[in-house]
Amino acid sequence: MPETVAFTCDGRAVQAPAGVTLAAAFEALGAREGSAGGRAVLRRSVTGEPRGVLCAMGICFECRVTIDGRAHRRACMEIVRAGMDVRTGEAEFAASSLESPGEERIDCDVAVVGGGPAGVAAACRAAEAGARTVLLDEGAAPGGQIFRHLPGREAPPAARAWLARLAQSGAEIRAGASVFDAARTGASWRLLALGAGAGGVLAVSTRAIVLATGSRELFLPFPGWTLPGVYGAGGAQALWKSGAPLTGRTAVVGGSGPLLLPVAASLAKAGARVAAVVEQAAFPALAAFVLSLGRSPSRIREAVRYRRGFAGTPYRTGTWIAEARGIGRLEGVVLADARGGRRELACDLAAVGWGLTPNTELARLLGCAVESGAVAVDGRQETGVPGVFCAGEACGVAGVEAAVAEGQIAGAAAAGRIARLEDAWDRRLLTRARDRARAVAVRMHRSFRLRPELARLAREDTLVCRCEDVPLGALRACSGAREAKLAARAGMGPCQGRVCGPALAFLFGWDSDTVRTPVLPAALGALGFAPAERAPEEEGLG
Repeated sequence: MPETVAFTCDGRAVQAPAGVTLAAAFEALGAREGSAGGRAVLRRSVTGEPRGVLCAMGICFECRVTIDGRAHRRACMEIVRAGMDVRTGEAEFAASSLESPGEERIDCDVAVVGGGPAGVAAACRAAEAGARTVLLDEGAAPGGQIFRHLPGREAPPAARAWLARLAQSGAEIRAGASVFDAARTGASWRLLALGAGAGGVLAVSTRAIVLATGSRELFLPFPGWTLPGVYGAGGAQALWKSGAPLTGRTAVVGGSGPLLLPVAASLAKAGARVAAVVEQAAFPALAAFVLSLGRSPSRIREAVRYRRGFAGTPYRTGTWIAEARGIGRLEGVVLADARGGRRELACDLAAVGWGLTPNTELARLLGCAVESGAVAVDGRQETGVPGVFCAGEACGVAGVEAAVAEGQIAGAAAAGRIARLEDAWDRRLLTRARDRARAVAVRMHRSFRLRPELARLAREDTLVCRCEDVPLGALRACSGAREAKLAARAGMGPCQGRVCGPALAFLFGWDSDTVRTPVLPAALGALGFAPAERAPEEEGLG
Protein backbone atom coordinates (compact mmCIF):
# COMPACT_ATOMS: atom_id res chain seq x y z
CA MET A 1 0.00 0.00 0.00
CA PRO A 2 1.34 3.47 -0.83
CA GLU A 3 2.04 5.79 2.07
CA THR A 4 -0.80 8.19 2.85
CA VAL A 5 -1.03 11.50 4.70
CA ALA A 6 -3.98 12.77 6.71
CA PHE A 7 -5.34 16.30 6.50
CA THR A 8 -8.67 18.09 6.78
CA CYS A 9 -10.85 19.40 3.98
CA ASP A 10 -13.76 21.67 4.85
CA GLY A 11 -13.60 20.38 8.41
CA ARG A 12 -13.62 16.69 7.43
CA ALA A 13 -10.71 14.32 8.05
CA VAL A 14 -9.42 12.84 4.79
CA GLN A 15 -6.39 10.98 3.48
CA ALA A 16 -4.47 11.08 0.21
CA PRO A 17 -1.39 9.36 -1.20
CA ALA A 18 1.83 11.04 -0.09
CA GLY A 19 3.56 13.22 -2.64
CA VAL A 20 0.57 13.99 -4.87
CA THR A 21 -0.71 17.48 -5.54
CA LEU A 22 -3.77 18.72 -3.74
CA ALA A 23 -5.67 18.89 -7.05
CA ALA A 24 -4.86 15.21 -7.65
CA ALA A 25 -5.92 14.40 -4.08
CA PHE A 26 -9.35 15.92 -4.73
CA GLU A 27 -9.75 13.65 -7.75
CA ALA A 28 -8.73 10.65 -5.64
CA LEU A 29 -11.22 11.58 -2.93
CA GLY A 30 -14.03 11.88 -5.44
CA ALA A 31 -13.14 8.54 -7.05
CA ARG A 32 -13.25 6.74 -3.69
CA GLU A 33 -16.60 8.35 -2.86
CA GLY A 34 -18.11 7.23 -6.15
CA SER A 35 -18.43 10.61 -7.84
CA ALA A 36 -18.30 10.11 -11.60
CA GLY A 37 -16.59 13.41 -12.14
CA GLY A 38 -14.23 13.26 -9.17
CA ARG A 39 -14.27 16.00 -6.56
CA ALA A 40 -14.17 18.51 -9.38
CA VAL A 41 -15.74 21.58 -7.74
CA LEU A 42 -13.14 23.50 -5.76
CA ARG A 43 -14.71 26.94 -5.65
CA ARG A 44 -17.48 29.17 -6.97
CA SER A 45 -16.80 31.92 -9.46
CA VAL A 46 -17.76 35.57 -8.96
CA THR A 47 -21.24 34.80 -10.32
CA GLY A 48 -21.61 31.49 -8.47
CA GLU A 49 -20.54 29.08 -11.20
CA PRO A 50 -18.91 25.81 -10.04
CA ARG A 51 -15.24 25.68 -11.01
CA GLY A 52 -12.54 23.05 -10.92
CA VAL A 53 -9.10 22.37 -12.37
CA LEU A 54 -8.45 23.66 -15.89
CA CYS A 55 -4.71 23.88 -16.65
CA ALA A 56 -3.22 21.87 -13.72
CA MET A 57 -0.03 23.89 -14.29
CA GLY A 58 -0.54 26.98 -12.13
CA ILE A 59 -1.58 29.27 -14.99
CA CYS A 60 -5.35 29.65 -14.76
CA PHE A 61 -5.86 29.98 -10.96
CA GLU A 62 -9.19 28.16 -11.28
CA CYS A 63 -8.30 25.65 -8.56
CA ARG A 64 -7.79 28.22 -5.79
CA VAL A 65 -8.37 27.03 -2.24
CA THR A 66 -7.48 28.25 1.25
CA ILE A 67 -4.68 26.32 2.97
CA ASP A 68 -3.94 26.84 6.66
CA GLY A 69 -5.67 30.21 6.49
CA ARG A 70 -3.75 31.39 3.42
CA ALA A 71 -6.23 32.19 0.67
CA HIS A 72 -5.90 31.74 -3.09
CA ARG A 73 -3.44 28.84 -3.05
CA ARG A 74 -3.36 26.87 -6.31
CA ALA A 75 -4.31 23.28 -5.56
CA CYS A 76 -2.41 22.03 -8.63
CA MET A 77 0.85 23.53 -7.29
CA GLU A 78 0.58 22.35 -3.66
CA ILE A 79 1.85 18.96 -2.49
CA VAL A 80 -0.37 17.45 0.22
CA ARG A 81 1.10 17.71 3.71
CA ALA A 82 0.11 15.95 6.88
CA GLY A 83 -2.12 18.11 9.05
CA MET A 84 -2.86 20.80 6.45
CA ASP A 85 -6.27 22.43 6.69
CA VAL A 86 -7.92 22.98 3.30
CA ARG A 87 -11.04 25.04 2.67
CA THR A 88 -12.81 25.06 -0.68
CA GLY A 89 -15.38 27.60 -1.81
CA GLU A 90 -15.16 31.31 -1.18
CA ALA A 91 -11.93 32.50 0.42
CA GLU A 92 -12.03 34.87 3.35
CA PHE A 93 -9.82 37.93 3.48
CA ALA A 94 -6.70 37.18 5.48
CA ALA A 95 -5.19 40.06 7.42
CA SER A 96 -1.85 38.26 7.22
CA SER A 97 -1.65 39.20 3.53
CA LEU A 98 -0.91 42.76 4.65
CA GLU A 99 1.99 41.71 6.84
CA SER A 100 5.49 41.98 5.48
CA PRO A 101 6.83 38.44 4.95
CA GLY A 102 10.36 37.40 5.73
CA GLU A 103 13.04 37.90 3.11
CA GLU A 104 15.87 35.61 2.06
CA ARG A 105 18.63 37.00 -0.13
CA ILE A 106 20.79 35.19 -2.66
CA ASP A 107 23.66 36.56 -4.74
CA CYS A 108 24.64 34.69 -7.89
CA ASP A 109 26.18 35.06 -11.32
CA VAL A 110 23.35 33.47 -13.31
CA ALA A 111 19.69 33.12 -12.33
CA VAL A 112 17.64 30.73 -14.45
CA VAL A 113 13.87 31.21 -14.29
CA GLY A 114 12.00 28.04 -15.20
CA GLY A 115 12.87 24.41 -14.58
CA GLY A 116 11.73 22.77 -17.79
CA PRO A 117 14.10 21.23 -20.36
CA ALA A 118 15.51 24.62 -21.43
CA GLY A 119 15.99 25.82 -17.85
CA VAL A 120 17.61 22.59 -16.69
CA ALA A 121 20.00 22.62 -19.66
CA ALA A 122 20.84 26.30 -19.07
CA ALA A 123 21.49 25.79 -15.36
CA CYS A 124 23.74 22.81 -16.08
CA ARG A 125 25.85 24.68 -18.62
CA ALA A 126 26.14 27.84 -16.52
CA ALA A 127 27.10 25.98 -13.34
CA GLU A 128 29.52 23.69 -15.16
CA ALA A 129 31.20 26.80 -16.58
CA GLY A 130 31.97 27.90 -13.03
CA ALA A 131 29.19 30.47 -12.59
CA ARG A 132 27.28 30.63 -9.32
CA THR A 133 23.92 29.51 -10.64
CA VAL A 134 20.42 29.48 -9.11
CA LEU A 135 17.47 27.73 -10.76
CA LEU A 136 14.06 29.12 -9.78
CA ASP A 137 10.98 27.08 -10.63
CA GLU A 138 7.34 27.12 -9.57
CA GLY A 139 7.05 23.35 -9.62
CA ALA A 140 7.64 21.01 -6.73
CA ALA A 141 10.58 19.45 -8.60
CA PRO A 142 12.62 20.41 -11.69
CA GLY A 143 11.36 19.10 -15.00
CA GLY A 144 8.65 21.50 -16.11
CA GLN A 145 5.57 20.18 -17.87
CA ILE A 146 7.40 17.90 -20.31
CA PHE A 147 9.53 16.21 -17.63
CA ARG A 148 6.88 16.56 -14.90
CA HIS A 149 7.15 14.13 -12.01
CA LEU A 150 6.34 14.11 -8.34
CA PRO A 151 9.03 14.84 -5.72
CA GLY A 152 10.74 11.66 -4.64
CA ARG A 153 9.36 9.72 -7.63
CA GLU A 154 11.40 8.55 -10.61
CA ALA A 155 11.52 11.04 -13.44
CA PRO A 156 10.51 10.12 -17.02
CA PRO A 157 13.27 8.23 -18.87
CA ALA A 158 13.99 11.14 -21.22
CA ALA A 159 14.62 13.45 -18.24
CA ARG A 160 16.80 11.27 -16.02
CA ALA A 161 20.17 12.02 -17.56
CA TRP A 162 19.59 15.77 -17.52
CA LEU A 163 18.20 15.82 -13.97
CA ALA A 164 21.14 13.73 -12.77
CA ARG A 165 23.50 16.15 -14.49
CA LEU A 166 21.71 19.08 -12.85
CA ALA A 167 22.09 17.50 -9.41
CA GLN A 168 25.85 17.16 -9.98
CA SER A 169 26.36 20.54 -11.65
CA GLY A 170 26.56 22.61 -8.47
CA ALA A 171 23.55 24.76 -9.41
CA GLU A 172 21.31 25.70 -6.49
CA ILE A 173 17.74 24.58 -7.08
CA ARG A 174 14.85 26.51 -5.57
CA ALA A 175 11.60 24.64 -6.24
CA GLY A 176 8.25 26.20 -5.47
CA ALA A 177 9.60 29.69 -6.21
CA SER A 178 7.23 31.90 -8.23
CA VAL A 179 9.01 34.94 -9.68
CA PHE A 180 6.63 37.89 -9.50
CA ASP A 181 8.92 40.89 -10.08
CA ALA A 182 12.19 41.76 -11.79
CA ALA A 183 14.16 44.93 -12.45
CA ARG A 184 17.65 46.27 -12.88
CA THR A 185 19.30 47.58 -9.71
CA GLY A 186 22.54 49.31 -10.61
CA ALA A 187 24.88 46.93 -12.39
CA SER A 188 22.88 43.80 -11.52
CA TRP A 189 19.38 42.40 -11.77
CA ARG A 190 17.04 41.72 -8.88
CA LEU A 191 14.39 39.00 -9.00
CA LEU A 192 11.69 38.57 -6.39
CA ALA A 193 10.00 35.23 -5.88
CA LEU A 194 7.36 33.93 -3.53
CA GLY A 195 8.55 30.84 -1.70
CA ALA A 196 6.68 27.58 -1.32
CA GLY A 197 4.89 26.41 1.80
CA ALA A 198 4.54 29.02 4.51
CA GLY A 199 5.93 31.58 2.10
CA GLY A 200 8.32 34.44 2.24
CA VAL A 201 10.11 36.51 -0.37
CA LEU A 202 13.24 35.24 -2.05
CA ALA A 203 15.32 38.15 -3.38
CA VAL A 204 17.91 37.13 -5.96
CA SER A 205 20.63 39.52 -7.12
CA THR A 206 22.29 38.31 -10.29
CA ARG A 207 24.63 39.43 -13.03
CA ALA A 208 22.74 37.62 -15.79
CA ILE A 209 19.29 36.08 -16.24
CA VAL A 210 18.20 33.16 -18.40
CA LEU A 211 14.45 33.18 -18.99
CA ALA A 212 13.17 29.67 -19.60
CA THR A 213 9.56 30.41 -18.77
CA GLY A 214 8.13 27.98 -21.31
CA SER A 215 4.66 28.11 -22.77
CA ARG A 216 1.07 27.53 -21.76
CA GLU A 217 -1.98 26.09 -23.45
CA LEU A 218 -4.08 28.24 -25.70
CA PHE A 219 -7.68 28.13 -24.49
CA LEU A 220 -10.53 29.24 -26.74
CA PRO A 221 -14.01 29.81 -25.32
CA PHE A 222 -16.92 27.61 -26.35
CA PRO A 223 -20.28 26.96 -24.65
CA GLY A 224 -19.82 24.92 -21.46
CA TRP A 225 -16.03 25.20 -21.32
CA THR A 226 -16.14 26.36 -17.69
CA LEU A 227 -17.83 23.15 -16.46
CA PRO A 228 -15.79 21.08 -13.99
CA GLY A 229 -14.50 18.12 -15.96
CA VAL A 230 -13.34 20.24 -18.90
CA TYR A 231 -9.55 20.46 -18.71
CA GLY A 232 -6.84 21.72 -20.95
CA ALA A 233 -5.37 18.91 -23.04
CA GLY A 234 -2.01 19.23 -21.32
CA GLY A 235 -3.86 19.98 -18.08
CA ALA A 236 -5.52 16.55 -18.05
CA GLN A 237 -2.14 14.92 -18.65
CA ALA A 238 -0.51 17.05 -15.94
CA LEU A 239 -3.26 16.12 -13.49
CA TRP A 240 -2.54 12.44 -14.05
CA LYS A 241 1.21 12.99 -13.74
CA SER A 242 0.47 14.77 -10.44
CA GLY A 243 -1.09 11.62 -9.02
CA ALA A 244 -4.79 11.86 -9.97
CA PRO A 245 -6.56 8.54 -10.61
CA LEU A 246 -8.40 8.51 -13.94
CA THR A 247 -9.43 4.86 -14.05
CA GLY A 248 -13.01 4.50 -15.20
CA ARG A 249 -13.31 8.02 -16.62
CA THR A 250 -14.61 8.46 -20.18
CA ALA A 251 -12.53 11.01 -22.04
CA VAL A 252 -12.72 12.96 -25.28
CA VAL A 253 -9.51 14.66 -26.43
CA GLY A 254 -9.82 17.58 -28.82
CA GLY A 255 -8.19 20.71 -30.13
CA SER A 256 -5.15 20.99 -32.35
CA GLY A 257 -1.51 20.04 -32.57
CA PRO A 258 0.81 17.10 -31.92
CA LEU A 259 0.18 17.38 -28.15
CA LEU A 260 -3.15 15.58 -28.58
CA LEU A 261 -1.37 12.28 -29.29
CA PRO A 262 0.66 11.97 -26.04
CA VAL A 263 -2.31 13.30 -24.06
CA ALA A 264 -4.63 10.61 -25.42
CA ALA A 265 -1.96 7.94 -24.86
CA SER A 266 -1.44 9.14 -21.27
CA LEU A 267 -5.16 9.10 -20.47
CA ALA A 268 -5.49 5.58 -21.87
CA LYS A 269 -2.47 4.47 -19.83
CA ALA A 270 -4.07 6.01 -16.75
CA GLY A 271 -7.10 3.77 -17.20
CA ALA A 272 -9.52 6.18 -18.84
CA ARG A 273 -11.63 5.09 -21.79
CA VAL A 274 -10.73 7.46 -24.60
CA ALA A 275 -13.90 7.69 -26.67
CA ALA A 276 -12.54 9.94 -29.41
CA VAL A 277 -9.62 12.16 -30.40
CA VAL A 278 -10.59 15.05 -32.67
CA GLU A 279 -8.18 17.36 -34.51
CA GLN A 280 -9.49 20.58 -36.05
CA ALA A 281 -6.88 20.63 -38.83
CA ALA A 282 -7.86 19.01 -42.12
CA PHE A 283 -6.35 15.68 -43.17
CA PRO A 284 -4.39 17.06 -46.16
CA ALA A 285 -2.60 19.55 -43.89
CA LEU A 286 -1.67 16.79 -41.43
CA ALA A 287 -0.52 14.49 -44.23
CA ALA A 288 1.70 17.24 -45.65
CA PHE A 289 3.24 17.80 -42.22
CA VAL A 290 3.95 14.09 -41.71
CA LEU A 291 5.57 13.86 -45.15
CA SER A 292 7.74 16.86 -44.28
CA LEU A 293 9.18 14.86 -41.36
CA GLY A 294 11.00 12.53 -43.71
CA ARG A 295 14.34 13.82 -42.42
CA SER A 296 13.19 13.31 -38.81
CA PRO A 297 12.15 9.65 -38.66
CA SER A 298 12.39 9.69 -34.86
CA ARG A 299 9.43 12.08 -34.73
CA ILE A 300 7.36 9.77 -36.93
CA ARG A 301 8.25 6.76 -34.76
CA GLU A 302 7.26 8.75 -31.67
CA ALA A 303 3.89 9.66 -33.18
CA VAL A 304 3.25 6.02 -34.11
CA ARG A 305 4.11 4.93 -30.56
CA TYR A 306 1.66 7.44 -29.11
CA ARG A 307 -1.06 6.34 -31.54
CA ARG A 308 -0.62 2.75 -30.47
CA GLY A 309 -1.24 3.93 -26.92
CA PHE A 310 -4.88 4.57 -27.76
CA ALA A 311 -5.34 2.06 -30.57
CA GLY A 312 -8.99 1.38 -31.28
CA THR A 313 -10.02 4.95 -30.50
CA PRO A 314 -11.20 6.95 -33.52
CA TYR A 315 -8.93 9.84 -34.52
CA ARG A 316 -10.89 12.32 -36.61
CA THR A 317 -9.48 15.27 -38.51
CA GLY A 318 -11.46 18.35 -39.52
CA THR A 319 -13.45 17.89 -36.30
CA TRP A 320 -13.60 19.84 -33.06
CA ILE A 321 -15.38 20.10 -29.70
CA ALA A 322 -18.01 22.78 -30.21
CA GLU A 323 -19.88 22.56 -26.90
CA ALA A 324 -19.67 20.94 -23.47
CA ARG A 325 -22.90 19.95 -21.75
CA GLY A 326 -23.84 19.06 -18.21
CA ILE A 327 -25.47 20.31 -15.02
CA GLY A 328 -22.86 21.28 -12.45
CA ARG A 329 -20.24 19.09 -14.13
CA LEU A 330 -19.39 17.72 -17.56
CA GLU A 331 -21.70 15.03 -18.91
CA GLY A 332 -20.98 15.15 -22.63
CA VAL A 333 -19.62 17.14 -25.56
CA VAL A 334 -20.92 18.12 -28.98
CA LEU A 335 -18.56 17.44 -31.88
CA ALA A 336 -18.73 19.52 -35.05
CA ASP A 337 -16.96 18.91 -38.35
CA ALA A 338 -16.00 20.81 -41.47
CA ARG A 339 -18.97 19.35 -43.38
CA GLY A 340 -21.46 20.92 -40.95
CA GLY A 341 -22.19 17.74 -39.05
CA ARG A 342 -22.82 17.67 -35.29
CA ARG A 343 -23.12 14.78 -32.86
CA GLU A 344 -23.12 14.39 -29.11
CA LEU A 345 -20.77 12.09 -27.23
CA ALA A 346 -21.12 11.18 -23.56
CA CYS A 347 -18.03 11.73 -21.39
CA ASP A 348 -17.03 13.02 -17.96
CA LEU A 349 -13.57 14.27 -18.99
CA ALA A 350 -12.84 16.56 -21.91
CA ALA A 351 -9.19 17.41 -22.61
CA VAL A 352 -9.24 20.43 -24.93
CA GLY A 353 -6.21 22.38 -26.12
CA TRP A 354 -5.75 24.55 -29.20
CA GLY A 355 -1.96 24.64 -29.17
CA LEU A 356 0.57 26.49 -27.04
CA THR A 357 1.46 30.13 -26.54
CA PRO A 358 4.80 31.42 -25.15
CA ASN A 359 5.02 32.85 -21.63
CA THR A 360 6.50 36.29 -22.26
CA GLU A 361 5.25 38.32 -19.29
CA LEU A 362 8.52 38.35 -17.34
CA ALA A 363 10.53 39.11 -20.49
CA ARG A 364 8.28 42.05 -21.30
CA LEU A 365 8.58 43.33 -17.74
CA LEU A 366 12.37 43.36 -18.22
CA GLY A 367 11.99 45.33 -21.44
CA CYS A 368 12.75 42.51 -23.89
CA ALA A 369 11.32 42.77 -27.40
CA VAL A 370 8.53 40.37 -28.32
CA GLU A 371 7.92 39.57 -31.98
CA SER A 372 4.99 37.51 -33.26
CA GLY A 373 4.19 36.50 -29.68
CA ALA A 374 7.68 35.21 -28.84
CA VAL A 375 10.77 36.71 -27.19
CA ALA A 376 13.28 37.92 -29.79
CA VAL A 377 16.86 36.65 -29.33
CA ASP A 378 20.13 36.57 -31.26
CA GLY A 379 22.32 33.57 -32.05
CA ARG A 380 23.62 33.51 -28.46
CA GLN A 381 20.03 33.47 -27.14
CA GLU A 382 20.52 36.98 -25.78
CA THR A 383 17.59 39.38 -25.90
CA GLY A 384 17.94 43.02 -26.81
CA VAL A 385 18.45 43.74 -23.10
CA PRO A 386 22.13 43.12 -22.20
CA GLY A 387 22.51 40.36 -19.64
CA VAL A 388 19.06 38.87 -20.24
CA PHE A 389 18.94 35.62 -22.22
CA CYS A 390 15.98 33.50 -23.22
CA ALA A 391 15.64 29.86 -24.29
CA GLY A 392 12.97 27.32 -25.09
CA GLU A 393 9.27 27.81 -25.71
CA ALA A 394 9.30 31.47 -24.64
CA CYS A 395 11.25 32.05 -27.88
CA GLY A 396 8.54 30.24 -29.83
CA VAL A 397 7.03 26.77 -29.44
CA ALA A 398 9.39 24.26 -31.07
CA GLY A 399 9.64 21.22 -28.78
CA VAL A 400 12.17 19.62 -26.46
CA GLU A 401 15.05 19.35 -28.95
CA ALA A 402 15.09 23.11 -29.55
CA ALA A 403 14.61 23.86 -25.84
CA VAL A 404 17.56 21.74 -24.74
CA ALA A 405 19.86 23.15 -27.42
CA GLU A 406 18.86 26.74 -26.72
CA GLY A 407 19.15 26.22 -22.97
CA GLN A 408 22.74 25.04 -23.33
CA ILE A 409 23.66 27.97 -25.56
CA ALA A 410 21.97 30.48 -23.23
CA GLY A 411 23.50 29.02 -20.07
CA ALA A 412 27.01 29.09 -21.50
CA ALA A 413 26.54 32.60 -22.87
CA ALA A 414 25.13 33.90 -19.59
CA ALA A 415 28.13 32.48 -17.77
CA GLY A 416 30.40 34.36 -20.18
CA ARG A 417 31.76 31.13 -21.64
CA ILE A 418 30.07 30.94 -25.03
CA ALA A 419 33.43 31.02 -26.81
CA ARG A 420 34.52 28.02 -24.77
CA LEU A 421 31.37 25.94 -25.18
CA GLU A 422 33.53 22.79 -25.02
CA ASP A 423 34.76 23.36 -28.57
CA ALA A 424 33.66 24.73 -31.92
CA TRP A 425 32.19 21.34 -32.88
CA ASP A 426 29.88 21.38 -29.85
CA ARG A 427 28.69 24.85 -30.74
CA ARG A 428 27.91 23.77 -34.28
CA LEU A 429 25.98 20.72 -33.05
CA LEU A 430 23.82 22.80 -30.73
CA THR A 431 23.17 25.44 -33.36
CA ARG A 432 22.24 22.80 -35.93
CA ALA A 433 19.90 21.06 -33.47
CA ARG A 434 18.23 24.36 -32.64
CA ASP A 435 17.82 25.40 -36.27
CA ARG A 436 16.55 21.97 -37.33
CA ALA A 437 13.89 21.93 -34.60
CA ARG A 438 12.87 25.51 -35.39
CA ALA A 439 12.41 24.61 -39.06
CA VAL A 440 10.12 21.71 -38.11
CA ALA A 441 8.18 24.07 -35.84
CA VAL A 442 7.53 26.48 -38.73
CA ARG A 443 5.98 23.64 -40.76
CA MET A 444 4.01 22.45 -37.73
CA HIS A 445 2.45 25.86 -37.05
CA ARG A 446 1.52 26.16 -40.72
CA SER A 447 -0.15 22.73 -40.79
CA PHE A 448 -2.07 23.17 -37.54
CA ARG A 449 -3.25 26.73 -38.23
CA LEU A 450 -6.56 27.29 -36.44
CA ARG A 451 -9.62 27.41 -38.67
CA PRO A 452 -11.89 30.50 -38.63
CA GLU A 453 -14.93 28.48 -37.49
CA LEU A 454 -13.40 28.28 -34.01
CA ALA A 455 -13.80 32.04 -33.57
CA ARG A 456 -17.55 31.57 -33.93
CA LEU A 457 -18.04 28.87 -31.29
CA ALA A 458 -18.66 31.25 -28.39
CA ARG A 459 -22.17 32.65 -28.01
CA GLU A 460 -23.01 36.05 -26.59
CA ASP A 461 -23.44 34.56 -23.09
CA THR A 462 -20.32 32.36 -23.29
CA LEU A 463 -17.75 33.45 -20.72
CA VAL A 464 -14.46 34.57 -22.22
CA CYS A 465 -12.72 35.80 -19.05
CA ARG A 466 -13.12 33.00 -16.53
CA CYS A 467 -11.68 34.93 -13.58
CA GLU A 468 -14.25 37.76 -13.78
CA ASP A 469 -17.05 35.87 -15.60
CA VAL A 470 -17.07 38.29 -18.54
CA PRO A 471 -19.26 37.04 -21.43
CA LEU A 472 -18.51 37.59 -25.10
CA GLY A 473 -21.42 40.00 -25.44
CA ALA A 474 -19.87 42.42 -22.94
CA LEU A 475 -16.73 42.68 -25.11
CA ARG A 476 -18.27 43.37 -28.49
CA ALA A 477 -18.23 47.15 -28.07
CA CYS A 478 -14.63 47.30 -26.77
CA SER A 479 -11.90 48.55 -29.08
CA GLY A 480 -8.98 46.67 -27.55
CA ALA A 481 -7.51 44.85 -24.57
CA ARG A 482 -7.09 48.03 -22.54
CA GLU A 483 -10.75 49.01 -22.93
CA ALA A 484 -11.83 45.43 -22.22
CA LYS A 485 -10.06 45.72 -18.88
CA LEU A 486 -11.48 49.12 -17.99
CA ALA A 487 -15.03 48.59 -19.21
CA ALA A 488 -15.61 44.88 -18.65
CA ARG A 489 -12.78 43.72 -16.30
CA ALA A 490 -11.59 41.10 -18.79
CA GLY A 491 -8.03 40.18 -17.79
CA MET A 492 -8.28 41.78 -14.34
CA GLY A 493 -8.53 38.52 -12.39
CA PRO A 494 -5.87 36.35 -10.74
CA CYS A 495 -4.59 34.81 -13.99
CA GLN A 496 -3.90 38.36 -15.22
CA GLY A 497 -5.06 37.65 -18.74
CA ARG A 498 -3.04 34.48 -19.30
CA VAL A 499 -6.20 32.60 -20.29
CA CYS A 500 -8.41 35.26 -21.87
CA GLY A 501 -5.62 37.41 -23.38
CA PRO A 502 -4.64 34.98 -26.17
CA ALA A 503 -8.31 34.13 -26.69
CA LEU A 504 -9.15 37.81 -27.21
CA ALA A 505 -6.24 38.07 -29.64
CA PHE A 506 -7.70 35.17 -31.64
CA LEU A 507 -11.29 36.41 -31.48
CA PHE A 508 -10.70 40.12 -32.09
CA GLY A 509 -7.06 40.51 -33.13
CA TRP A 510 -6.28 42.56 -30.01
CA ASP A 511 -2.70 42.93 -28.86
CA SER A 512 -1.93 42.19 -25.21
CA ASP A 513 -2.11 45.08 -22.78
CA THR A 514 1.05 46.29 -21.03
CA VAL A 515 2.67 44.14 -18.35
CA ARG A 516 2.94 45.44 -14.81
CA THR A 517 4.34 44.14 -11.58
CA PRO A 518 3.52 41.76 -10.04
CA VAL A 519 3.41 39.41 -13.00
CA LEU A 520 1.87 36.81 -10.68
CA PRO A 521 -0.57 37.45 -7.82
CA ALA A 522 1.34 38.30 -4.64
CA ALA A 523 0.35 39.21 -1.10
CA LEU A 524 0.26 42.95 -0.48
CA GLY A 525 2.99 42.62 2.11
CA ALA A 526 5.34 41.13 -0.50
CA LEU A 527 5.04 44.13 -2.80
CA GLY A 528 7.12 46.23 -0.42
CA PHE A 529 10.21 44.38 -1.63
CA ALA A 530 9.73 45.55 -5.22
CA PRO A 531 12.85 47.06 -6.85
CA ALA A 532 12.79 50.78 -7.45
CA GLU A 533 13.85 50.72 -11.13
CA ARG A 534 11.47 49.62 -13.85
CA ALA A 535 11.62 48.49 -17.46
CA PRO A 536 10.69 51.19 -20.01
CA GLU A 537 7.32 49.57 -20.81
CA GLU A 538 6.14 50.05 -17.25
CA GLU A 539 7.40 53.54 -16.51
CA GLY A 540 4.69 56.09 -15.80
CA LEU A 541 1.96 53.49 -15.33
CA GLY A 542 -0.23 53.57 -12.29
